[in-house]
Amino acid sequence: MPKLKHFDNFNTARFITFSCYHRYQLMVDDGTRLIFLSHLKSICKNYNIDIYGYVIMPEHIHLVVYPRVEVSIGKVIGQLKSKSAREILLQLRRENSSLLSRLTIGEKTYFWQKRCYDHNCRTPETVLEKINYCHKNPVTRRLVDEPKEWKWSSYRWYEGMDNIVLEIDGYEC
Repeated sequence: MPKLKHFDNFNTARFITFSCYHRYQLMVDDGTRLIFLSHLKSICKNYNIDIYGYVIMPEHIHLVVYPRVEVSIGKVIGQLKSKSAREILLQLRRENSSLLSRLTIGEKTYFWQKRCYDHNCRTPETVLEKINYCHKNPVTRRLVDEPKEWKWSSYRWYEGMDNIVLEIDGYEC
């Protein structure tokens, strides 16, 4: 399979998508989601990256982020996936989860697919389009009837609702 090229373009927001191993629905447990979000927050803080939007779906993640400094987004996402996978897999081992047999090949255990998709958002309209895409994804997939019902996205933050699972930086045109 050809390697996807990433065009790190400073001064543009980035829309990023990555999936769980074999698109298994591994992001269905609240504890797993919270582990991922804690690593997302930490990584973004360490690399000076603003979070404009996100959604955690059962088998994939969408992010809209803005790197404030020049950074390889592939490197950042690689670290995010590595650190979150390490902790989630440790939790699955503690629980003796039956999922582990589906995630292990030989000596290696996987949680995320190897690659990610990213898109430079060159206009404010594109940034808003991608944030709205994140918020509508659970409705499109019929997981909920309205975006406000899915607590695993940035929608509730934008609406000023209670019970926000992740404080984000937000986006204003």
